[in-house]
Amino acid sequence: MKKDTIEKLQVLAKGKKGQIRRMAAKQRLTVGLDLGDRASRYCILDEVGEKVSEDKLPTTKTGLDSLFAKMVPSRIALEVGTHSPWVSRHLAGMGHEVIVANPRKVRLITQSVKKNDRVDAEQLARLARVDPKLLSPIRHRGPEAQADLAVIRARAELVDARTALINCARGMAKPMGERLKKCDADQVKESMAEGLGEALQTVIGPLLKSVEEISRQIGVYDERIEGIGKRYPEMKLLTQVWGVGTLIALTYILTIEDAQRFEHSRDVGPYLGLTRKQRDSGDSEPELGISKAGDELLRRLLVQGAHCILRKDAPDSDLKAWGMARLQNRDPKGGQKGQKVSKKTRKKTVIAIARRLAVLLHRLWVTGEVYDPHYNRKAAEAAKGKAKAAA
Repeated sequence: MKKDTIEKLQVLAKGKKGQIRRMAAKQRLTVGLDLGDRASRYCILDEVGEKVSEDKLPTTKTGLDSLFAKMVPSRIALEVGTHSPWVSRHLAGMGHEVIVANPRKVRLITQSVKKNDRVDAEQLARLARVDPKLLSPIRHRGPEAQADLAVIRARAELVDARTALINCARGMAKPMGERLKKCDADQVKESMAEGLGEALQTVIGPLLKSVEEISRQIGVYDERIEGIGKRYPEMKLLTQVWGVGTLIALTYILTIEDAQRFEHSRDVGPYLGLTRKQRDSGDSEPELGISKAGDELLRRLLVQGAHCILRKDAPDSDLKAWGMARLQNRDPKGGQKGQKVSKKTRKKTVIAIARRLAVLLHRLWVTGEVYDPHYNRKAAEAAKGKAKAAA
Protein backbone atom coordinates (compact mmCIF):
# COMPACT_ATOMS: atom_id res chain seq x y z
CA MET A 1 0.00 0.00 0.00
CA LYS A 2 1.27 3.50 -0.79
CA LYS A 3 2.80 5.39 2.14
CA ASP A 4 0.53 8.43 1.83
CA THR A 5 -2.54 6.20 1.67
CA ILE A 6 -1.49 4.32 4.82
CA GLU A 7 -1.05 7.62 6.63
CA LYS A 8 -4.51 8.75 5.51
CA LEU A 9 -6.08 5.52 6.74
CA GLN A 10 -4.28 5.77 10.07
CA VAL A 11 -5.41 9.34 10.57
CA LEU A 12 -8.96 8.40 9.72
CA ALA A 13 -8.86 5.44 12.08
CA LYS A 14 -7.80 7.67 14.99
CA GLY A 15 -10.70 10.10 14.56
CA LYS A 16 -14.02 9.98 16.37
CA LYS A 17 -16.76 7.78 15.00
CA GLY A 18 -18.75 10.64 13.46
CA GLN A 19 -15.62 12.17 11.93
CA ILE A 20 -14.60 8.79 10.50
CA ARG A 21 -17.91 8.36 8.73
CA ARG A 22 -17.86 11.89 7.29
CA MET A 23 -14.32 11.49 6.04
CA ALA A 24 -15.06 7.99 4.73
CA ALA A 25 -17.85 9.46 2.63
CA LYS A 26 -15.30 11.78 1.07
CA GLN A 27 -12.78 9.00 0.55
CA ARG A 28 -15.37 6.57 -0.91
CA LEU A 29 -13.01 3.63 -0.71
CA THR A 30 -14.24 0.47 -2.45
CA VAL A 31 -12.66 -2.93 -1.87
CA GLY A 32 -12.94 -6.10 -3.92
CA LEU A 33 -12.14 -9.21 -1.90
CA ASP A 34 -11.67 -12.56 -3.68
CA LEU A 35 -11.91 -15.16 -0.92
CA GLY A 36 -9.67 -18.20 -0.96
CA ASP A 37 -9.53 -21.13 1.42
CA ARG A 38 -6.22 -20.07 2.96
CA ALA A 39 -5.46 -16.66 1.44
CA SER A 40 -7.65 -13.96 -0.10
CA ARG A 41 -6.81 -11.33 -2.67
CA TYR A 42 -7.98 -7.72 -2.28
CA CYS A 43 -8.06 -4.61 -4.44
CA ILE A 44 -8.77 -1.10 -3.08
CA LEU A 45 -10.10 1.69 -5.28
CA ASP A 46 -10.39 5.36 -4.37
CA GLU A 47 -13.32 7.68 -5.07
CA VAL A 48 -12.36 8.17 -8.74
CA GLY A 49 -11.71 4.49 -9.44
CA GLU A 50 -7.92 4.63 -9.24
CA LYS A 51 -6.27 1.56 -7.79
CA VAL A 52 -4.90 2.43 -4.35
CA SER A 53 -3.57 -0.94 -3.34
CA GLU A 54 -3.77 -4.67 -4.04
CA ASP A 55 -2.29 -7.62 -2.21
CA LYS A 56 -3.33 -10.77 -0.38
CA LEU A 57 -3.94 -11.63 3.26
CA PRO A 58 -4.76 -14.80 5.25
CA THR A 59 -8.41 -15.86 5.25
CA THR A 60 -8.63 -15.66 9.02
CA LYS A 61 -10.11 -13.16 11.45
CA THR A 62 -6.61 -12.00 12.37
CA GLY A 63 -5.69 -11.62 8.71
CA LEU A 64 -8.80 -9.56 7.98
CA ASP A 65 -8.28 -7.43 11.06
CA SER A 66 -4.75 -6.57 9.93
CA LEU A 67 -6.23 -4.51 7.09
CA PHE A 68 -9.89 -3.78 7.62
CA ALA A 69 -9.83 -3.03 11.35
CA LYS A 70 -7.58 -0.03 10.58
CA MET A 71 -9.67 1.13 7.64
CA VAL A 72 -12.52 3.61 7.77
CA PRO A 73 -16.00 2.23 7.01
CA SER A 74 -15.84 1.32 3.32
CA ARG A 75 -17.74 -0.66 0.72
CA ILE A 76 -16.42 -4.22 0.45
CA ALA A 77 -17.57 -6.66 -2.24
CA LEU A 78 -16.90 -10.41 -2.09
CA GLU A 79 -18.25 -13.50 -3.81
CA VAL A 80 -20.55 -15.95 -2.09
CA GLY A 81 -18.70 -19.08 -1.02
CA THR A 82 -17.67 -21.31 1.87
CA HIS A 83 -16.11 -18.49 3.89
CA SER A 84 -18.42 -15.65 2.85
CA PRO A 85 -20.97 -16.07 5.72
CA TRP A 86 -18.54 -15.51 8.57
CA VAL A 87 -16.34 -13.07 6.63
CA SER A 88 -19.33 -10.87 5.75
CA ARG A 89 -20.51 -10.83 9.38
CA HIS A 90 -17.00 -10.10 10.64
CA LEU A 91 -16.48 -7.18 8.25
CA ALA A 92 -19.96 -5.79 8.89
CA GLY A 93 -19.18 -5.86 12.60
CA MET A 94 -16.35 -3.41 11.90
CA GLY A 95 -18.81 -0.97 10.36
CA HIS A 96 -18.12 -1.72 6.70
CA GLU A 97 -20.80 -1.98 4.03
CA VAL A 98 -20.50 -5.57 2.81
CA ILE A 99 -21.90 -6.75 -0.52
CA VAL A 100 -21.98 -10.51 -1.14
CA ALA A 101 -22.07 -11.06 -4.91
CA ASN A 102 -23.81 -13.93 -6.64
CA PRO A 103 -21.20 -15.06 -9.22
CA ARG A 104 -23.77 -17.17 -11.12
CA LYS A 105 -25.43 -13.93 -12.21
CA VAL A 106 -22.27 -11.92 -12.88
CA ARG A 107 -21.00 -13.09 -16.26
CA LEU A 108 -18.24 -10.50 -16.27
CA ILE A 109 -16.59 -12.58 -13.53
CA THR A 110 -17.61 -16.16 -14.27
CA GLN A 111 -17.13 -16.02 -18.05
CA SER A 112 -14.07 -13.80 -18.18
CA VAL A 113 -11.37 -15.01 -20.60
CA LYS A 114 -8.76 -13.71 -18.19
CA LYS A 115 -9.69 -15.08 -14.78
CA ASN A 116 -7.51 -15.18 -11.68
CA ASP A 117 -7.79 -14.02 -8.07
CA ARG A 118 -6.19 -10.62 -8.70
CA VAL A 119 -8.43 -9.84 -11.66
CA ASP A 120 -11.55 -11.09 -9.85
CA ALA A 121 -10.82 -8.85 -6.85
CA GLU A 122 -10.49 -5.80 -9.11
CA GLN A 123 -13.65 -6.67 -11.05
CA LEU A 124 -15.59 -6.96 -7.79
CA ALA A 125 -14.31 -3.60 -6.62
CA ARG A 126 -15.14 -1.83 -9.89
CA LEU A 127 -18.65 -3.29 -10.12
CA ALA A 128 -19.37 -2.44 -6.48
CA ARG A 129 -18.10 1.11 -6.99
CA VAL A 130 -20.35 1.76 -10.00
CA ASP A 131 -23.55 -0.02 -8.88
CA PRO A 132 -23.85 -2.79 -6.24
CA LYS A 133 -26.95 -4.15 -8.02
CA LEU A 134 -24.67 -5.31 -10.85
CA LEU A 135 -23.39 -7.95 -8.43
CA SER A 136 -26.89 -9.38 -7.79
CA PRO A 137 -26.18 -9.22 -4.04
CA ILE A 138 -27.45 -11.93 -1.72
CA ARG A 139 -28.01 -11.84 2.03
CA HIS A 140 -26.53 -14.48 4.31
CA ARG A 141 -28.59 -15.87 7.15
CA GLY A 142 -27.69 -15.19 10.77
CA PRO A 143 -25.30 -17.38 12.78
CA GLU A 144 -28.10 -19.09 14.77
CA ALA A 145 -30.08 -19.95 11.65
CA GLN A 146 -26.91 -21.14 9.95
CA ALA A 147 -26.08 -23.45 12.86
CA ASP A 148 -29.63 -24.88 12.90
CA LEU A 149 -29.63 -25.35 9.14
CA ALA A 150 -26.29 -27.17 9.39
CA VAL A 151 -28.07 -29.92 11.35
CA ILE A 152 -30.58 -30.37 8.52
CA ARG A 153 -27.84 -30.39 5.89
CA ALA A 154 -25.85 -32.97 7.84
CA ARG A 155 -28.93 -35.19 7.97
CA ALA A 156 -29.41 -34.76 4.21
CA GLU A 157 -25.82 -35.90 3.60
CA LEU A 158 -26.44 -39.05 5.64
CA VAL A 159 -29.65 -39.75 3.72
CA ASP A 160 -27.77 -39.46 0.42
CA ALA A 161 -24.98 -41.72 1.71
CA ARG A 162 -27.52 -44.30 2.86
CA THR A 163 -29.25 -44.28 -0.51
CA ALA A 164 -25.94 -44.76 -2.31
CA LEU A 165 -24.99 -47.73 -0.11
CA ILE A 166 -28.38 -49.40 -0.55
CA ASN A 167 -28.19 -49.00 -4.33
CA CYS A 168 -24.68 -50.40 -4.29
CA ALA A 169 -25.74 -53.46 -2.29
CA ARG A 170 -28.72 -54.14 -4.57
CA GLY A 171 -26.54 -53.65 -7.63
CA MET A 172 -24.02 -56.20 -6.40
CA ALA A 173 -26.69 -58.79 -5.67
CA LYS A 174 -28.33 -58.83 -9.11
CA PRO A 175 -25.28 -60.00 -11.15
CA MET A 176 -25.03 -62.95 -8.76
CA GLY A 177 -28.61 -63.96 -9.49
CA GLU A 178 -29.98 -62.82 -6.12
CA ARG A 179 -32.02 -59.90 -4.83
CA LEU A 180 -32.46 -58.01 -1.60
CA LYS A 181 -36.07 -57.82 -0.50
CA LYS A 182 -37.88 -54.53 -1.02
CA CYS A 183 -38.38 -52.27 1.99
CA ASP A 184 -38.07 -48.66 3.06
CA ALA A 185 -34.56 -47.33 3.48
CA ASP A 186 -34.89 -47.04 7.27
CA GLN A 187 -35.83 -50.73 7.45
CA VAL A 188 -32.65 -51.99 5.76
CA LYS A 189 -30.59 -54.01 8.26
CA GLU A 190 -27.56 -56.30 8.26
CA SER A 191 -29.85 -59.30 8.79
CA MET A 192 -31.22 -58.86 5.25
CA ALA A 193 -28.10 -60.61 3.97
CA GLU A 194 -29.17 -63.84 5.67
CA GLY A 195 -30.32 -66.45 3.21
CA LEU A 196 -28.16 -65.10 0.42
CA GLY A 197 -25.10 -66.88 -0.97
CA GLU A 198 -22.09 -67.01 1.31
CA ALA A 199 -19.93 -65.03 -1.12
CA LEU A 200 -22.56 -62.30 -1.44
CA GLN A 201 -23.06 -62.11 2.32
CA THR A 202 -19.35 -61.46 2.74
CA VAL A 203 -19.49 -58.61 0.24
CA ILE A 204 -22.69 -56.76 1.13
CA GLY A 205 -22.87 -57.60 4.84
CA PRO A 206 -20.62 -54.65 5.85
CA LEU A 207 -22.59 -52.35 3.51
CA LEU A 208 -25.89 -53.25 5.13
CA LYS A 209 -24.36 -52.87 8.59
CA SER A 210 -23.24 -49.36 7.63
CA VAL A 211 -26.73 -48.56 6.36
CA GLU A 212 -28.21 -49.70 9.66
CA GLU A 213 -25.82 -47.45 11.60
CA ILE A 214 -26.52 -44.49 9.31
CA SER A 215 -30.27 -44.95 9.87
CA ARG A 216 -29.64 -44.78 13.61
CA GLN A 217 -27.67 -41.54 13.18
CA ILE A 218 -30.44 -40.10 11.00
CA GLY A 219 -32.87 -40.84 13.82
CA VAL A 220 -30.63 -38.86 16.20
CA TYR A 221 -30.69 -35.91 13.81
CA ASP A 222 -34.48 -36.21 13.51
CA GLU A 223 -34.79 -35.80 17.28
CA ARG A 224 -32.53 -32.74 17.20
CA ILE A 225 -34.56 -31.23 14.36
CA GLU A 226 -37.79 -31.73 16.31
CA GLY A 227 -36.17 -29.90 19.24
CA ILE A 228 -34.98 -27.05 17.02
CA GLY A 229 -38.43 -26.70 15.48
CA LYS A 230 -39.93 -25.90 18.90
CA ARG A 231 -37.89 -22.67 18.97
CA TYR A 232 -39.62 -21.35 15.85
CA PRO A 233 -43.30 -20.41 16.41
CA GLU A 234 -43.80 -20.04 12.64
CA MET A 235 -43.66 -23.83 12.40
CA LYS A 236 -47.31 -24.13 13.47
CA LEU A 237 -48.42 -21.98 10.54
CA LEU A 238 -46.53 -23.96 7.90
CA THR A 239 -47.27 -27.46 9.17
CA GLN A 240 -50.99 -26.79 8.76
CA VAL A 241 -50.53 -27.87 5.14
CA TRP A 242 -50.83 -31.63 4.62
CA GLY A 243 -47.50 -33.03 3.39
CA VAL A 244 -45.44 -30.36 5.17
CA GLY A 245 -43.81 -31.79 8.26
CA THR A 246 -41.18 -30.51 10.65
CA LEU A 247 -38.30 -31.09 8.25
CA ILE A 248 -39.81 -29.19 5.30
CA ALA A 249 -41.23 -26.37 7.44
CA LEU A 250 -38.01 -25.82 9.40
CA THR A 251 -35.83 -25.92 6.29
CA TYR A 252 -38.16 -23.39 4.67
CA ILE A 253 -38.01 -21.02 7.65
CA LEU A 254 -34.24 -21.25 8.05
CA THR A 255 -33.57 -20.82 4.32
CA ILE A 256 -35.88 -17.82 3.89
CA GLU A 257 -35.18 -16.60 7.46
CA ASP A 258 -36.95 -13.25 6.97
CA ALA A 259 -40.39 -13.49 5.36
CA GLN A 260 -40.44 -9.73 4.80
CA ARG A 261 -37.53 -9.93 2.35
CA PHE A 262 -40.10 -10.68 -0.37
CA GLU A 263 -42.58 -7.99 -1.34
CA HIS A 264 -44.89 -10.57 -2.89
CA SER A 265 -45.30 -14.26 -2.01
CA ARG A 266 -45.04 -15.19 -5.68
CA ASP A 267 -41.41 -13.99 -5.63
CA VAL A 268 -40.44 -17.05 -3.57
CA GLY A 269 -40.80 -19.35 -6.60
CA PRO A 270 -38.05 -17.67 -8.66
CA TYR A 271 -35.89 -17.29 -5.55
CA LEU A 272 -35.91 -21.06 -5.02
CA GLY A 273 -35.29 -21.80 -8.70
CA LEU A 274 -38.75 -23.27 -9.27
CA THR A 275 -39.59 -21.14 -12.31
CA ARG A 276 -38.42 -21.89 -15.82
CA LYS A 277 -35.38 -20.31 -17.39
CA GLN A 278 -36.05 -17.72 -20.06
CA ARG A 279 -34.12 -17.26 -23.27
CA ASP A 280 -36.75 -15.58 -25.44
CA SER A 281 -35.64 -13.67 -28.51
CA GLY A 282 -38.05 -12.25 -31.05
CA ASP A 283 -40.57 -14.94 -31.97
CA SER A 284 -38.44 -17.66 -30.39
CA GLU A 285 -39.72 -18.79 -26.99
CA PRO A 286 -37.99 -22.12 -26.22
CA GLU A 287 -39.47 -24.20 -23.41
CA LEU A 288 -36.64 -24.57 -20.91
CA GLY A 289 -36.37 -26.30 -17.56
CA ILE A 290 -36.47 -24.62 -14.17
CA SER A 291 -33.59 -22.31 -13.28
CA LYS A 292 -32.51 -24.24 -10.13
CA ALA A 293 -31.06 -20.94 -8.93
CA GLY A 294 -32.10 -21.30 -5.29
CA ASP A 295 -31.33 -23.63 -2.43
CA GLU A 296 -31.15 -27.20 -3.72
CA LEU A 297 -32.09 -28.91 -0.46
CA LEU A 298 -35.24 -26.86 0.10
CA ARG A 299 -36.24 -27.26 -3.54
CA ARG A 300 -35.87 -31.04 -3.23
CA LEU A 301 -37.92 -31.13 -0.01
CA LEU A 302 -40.70 -29.04 -1.56
CA VAL A 303 -40.83 -31.50 -4.45
CA GLN A 304 -41.19 -34.32 -1.92
CA GLY A 305 -44.03 -32.38 -0.31
CA ALA A 306 -45.66 -32.00 -3.73
CA HIS A 307 -45.53 -35.77 -4.24
CA CYS A 308 -47.26 -36.25 -0.87
CA ILE A 309 -50.01 -33.78 -1.82
CA LEU A 310 -50.70 -35.70 -5.06
CA ARG A 311 -50.88 -39.10 -3.40
CA LYS A 312 -54.18 -40.95 -3.74
CA ASP A 313 -54.63 -41.15 0.04
CA ALA A 314 -53.89 -37.45 0.53
CA PRO A 315 -56.84 -35.31 1.71
CA ASP A 316 -58.63 -33.16 -0.82
CA SER A 317 -57.33 -29.61 -1.26
CA ASP A 318 -57.06 -26.86 -3.85
CA LEU A 319 -53.46 -27.87 -4.53
CA LYS A 320 -54.33 -31.51 -5.05
CA ALA A 321 -57.33 -30.71 -7.26
CA TRP A 322 -55.25 -28.40 -9.43
CA GLY A 323 -52.49 -30.98 -9.75
CA MET A 324 -54.82 -33.89 -10.51
CA ALA A 325 -56.59 -31.85 -13.18
CA ARG A 326 -53.26 -31.12 -14.82
CA LEU A 327 -52.17 -34.75 -14.57
CA GLN A 328 -55.32 -35.76 -16.40
CA ASN A 329 -54.43 -33.30 -19.17
CA ARG A 330 -57.32 -31.06 -18.29
CA ASP A 331 -57.45 -27.33 -17.78
CA PRO A 332 -57.60 -26.77 -13.97
CA LYS A 333 -60.53 -24.41 -14.63
CA GLY A 334 -62.43 -27.14 -16.46
CA GLY A 335 -62.22 -28.98 -19.75
CA GLN A 336 -62.20 -32.34 -21.44
CA LYS A 337 -60.30 -35.29 -20.07
CA GLY A 338 -57.23 -36.00 -22.18
CA GLN A 339 -54.98 -38.95 -22.89
CA LYS A 340 -52.78 -40.93 -20.57
CA VAL A 341 -50.45 -38.82 -18.41
CA SER A 342 -46.89 -38.77 -19.67
CA LYS A 343 -43.82 -38.81 -17.42
CA LYS A 344 -42.94 -35.32 -18.64
CA THR A 345 -46.37 -33.99 -17.67
CA ARG A 346 -46.15 -35.66 -14.26
CA LYS A 347 -42.73 -34.17 -13.59
CA LYS A 348 -43.81 -30.69 -14.67
CA THR A 349 -46.94 -30.96 -12.54
CA VAL A 350 -44.97 -31.91 -9.44
CA ILE A 351 -42.65 -28.93 -9.97
CA ALA A 352 -45.65 -26.65 -10.43
CA ILE A 353 -47.19 -27.94 -7.20
CA ALA A 354 -43.88 -27.42 -5.39
CA ARG A 355 -43.80 -23.81 -6.62
CA ARG A 356 -47.37 -23.18 -5.51
CA LEU A 357 -46.59 -24.82 -2.18
CA ALA A 358 -43.63 -22.46 -1.67
CA VAL A 359 -45.89 -19.47 -2.35
CA LEU A 360 -48.60 -20.81 -0.02
CA LEU A 361 -46.17 -21.35 2.85
CA HIS A 362 -44.86 -17.80 2.54
CA ARG A 363 -48.41 -16.43 2.49
CA LEU A 364 -49.32 -18.33 5.66
CA TRP A 365 -46.10 -17.17 7.32
CA VAL A 366 -46.67 -13.50 6.51
CA THR A 367 -50.39 -13.32 7.28
CA GLY A 368 -50.58 -15.82 10.14
CA GLU A 369 -53.86 -17.10 8.69
CA VAL A 370 -55.45 -20.43 9.51
CA TYR A 371 -54.96 -22.66 6.48
CA ASP A 372 -58.11 -23.49 4.54
CA PRO A 373 -57.35 -26.27 2.00
CA HIS A 374 -60.45 -25.25 -0.01
CA TYR A 375 -59.92 -21.49 0.08
CA ASN A 376 -59.77 -21.00 -3.70
CA ARG A 377 -62.73 -23.27 -4.31
CA LYS A 378 -64.88 -21.37 -1.81
CA ALA A 379 -63.78 -18.03 -3.25
CA ALA A 380 -64.74 -19.16 -6.76
CA GLU A 381 -68.14 -20.36 -5.57
CA ALA A 382 -68.72 -17.09 -3.73
CA ALA A 383 -67.82 -15.13 -6.87
CA LYS A 384 -70.28 -17.20 -8.92
CA GLY A 385 -72.98 -16.59 -6.33
CA LYS A 386 -72.43 -12.83 -6.51
CA ALA A 387 -72.50 -12.93 -10.32
CA LYS A 388 -75.82 -14.79 -10.31
CA ALA A 389 -77.28 -12.40 -7.77
CA ALA A 390 -76.17 -9.40 -9.85
CA ALA A 391 -77.71 -10.95 -12.98
